[in-house]
Amino acid sequence: MDSAVNIEGNVSRDEPSVDERRQLIERVASSAHFRRSARLRDFLLYVGGQSLKEGRAEIHEQEIGAKVFERAPSYDPSQDNIVRVNATELRKRIDLYFATDGAHESLVLTIPRGGYKPVFQRRLPNDLALPTPPTEIALAEAVANAPTVAERSTGGRTAYLAWAGVAMVLVVVCAVLLKQNLALRSSSALWAGRPTVEAFWKDFAKGQQEVDIVLPDASVTMSAEITHQSMMLNDYLEHNYINQQEAASLSPDRVSDLTDIFSHSLVTLADFHAAQQILTLPPIAPSLRLVLARFYTADSIKRNSFVLLGGRKANPWMGLVEEQLNFRLAFDPQHNDALVTNRHPQGGELSSYASWTDANDLTTGYCVVGYLPNPNRTGNVIMLAGTDSDTTNAAAEFLTSETSLAKFRSMLNVQKFPHFEVLLKTSRVSNTSLNTEVIAYRIHPENN
Repeated sequence: MDSAVNIEGNVSRDEPSVDERRQLIERVASSAHFRRSARLRDFLLYVGGQSLKEGRAEIHEQEIGAKVFERAPSYDPSQDNIVRVNATELRKRIDLYFATDGAHESLVLTIPRGGYKPVFQRRLPNDLALPTPPTEIALAEAVANAPTVAERSTGGRTAYLAWAGVAMVLVVVCAVLLKQNLALRSSSALWAGRPTVEAFWKDFAKGQQEVDIVLPDASVTMSAEITHQSMMLNDYLEHNYINQQEAASLSPDRVSDLTDIFSHSLVTLADFHAAQQILTLPPIAPSLRLVLARFYTADSIKRNSFVLLGGRKANPWMGLVEEQLNFRLAFDPQHNDALVTNRHPQGGELSSYASWTDANDLTTGYCVVGYLPNPNRTGNVIMLAGTDSDTTNAAAEFLTSETSLAKFRSMLNVQKFPHFEVLLKTSRVSNTSLNTEVIAYRIHPENN
């Protein structure tokens, strides 16, 4: 009989029986983590059931697409990544179950990356999971209760309201993280060994009393998904979130959805993480002010240096400055994808760059970093926008990394950074950034 290896590497000779495995699958699938996601529950039950069949080999992506996601048996997985995307979400919810409700399960299941067949492993009593911190549970459960990619594609009022609830939890979590972050600001160790980063950010701030970090508004993104229209800055400033023309083309339920969404101030955790990296820069930390886009003012843009996070779809303020950029974040409504457009391609460059995910769940995305004067030339503006919030976070990592900034300065062959914009290519697995590289850049004539 083969040995079963537990998650801590200890070996148990007690191989789980078919009944034990079946009962575990059913407990996980019936848990609260799958309550709002019938499709993910079906996904788990299908691959779990197949894994119980004696001699069953690997379960293939195309098979799952046809059996669970109602794709044609001959569909092309390279053109439709519905299984891979939902497999990522499924793995997260399984991990969440064993970190919370199933923390004391003696048998665990995982779905290793690169395949879809569940693996069952025995945990010894002294290796049972420790309780997860309440804040992490609240955040993880909020994400787990959100609708999946497959479910979001079908729309529905419940889905949008669920996402609003998720975002509200994220706001609370962000507040906790901000409090923790403020305690770190005084630590000079955070700045040690980063002379290039220090020089760049000090020059950006120019000794100003206030430097604003403008968080994107998740309500605007959700509104765009409902209306299929980007919100104009004037409407946003006047809190005219639902104009008459849009309201006339929407059902009463959709209008009610929009009203509910904009009754809250929403922000995603990844966007806050991007801001958090800047908030921990000691030389300029005292002057930093975190503000949500809907509470920002035109007067501040004229007066202060500021950082804009997110593309125009999430942060309408981007419309004031993005006209100066060669690399711009755009949205393809036909494929429901964000991409970066290149207005004037140079040798070897493409006219557009779209994100994609391969068979191993490795996601390639793109982000733009812009460093320009503010509209009145009284300060500077930094724009960080990516094809999703995780790539926006990668853009912030680029500007706070000594290795990345020093390498880029060497590429420019300058001592002092001019105004510039740079297109970055990122790769990540399960929201963990693995690599960021410069694809193209432009130097702007308005040098510091």
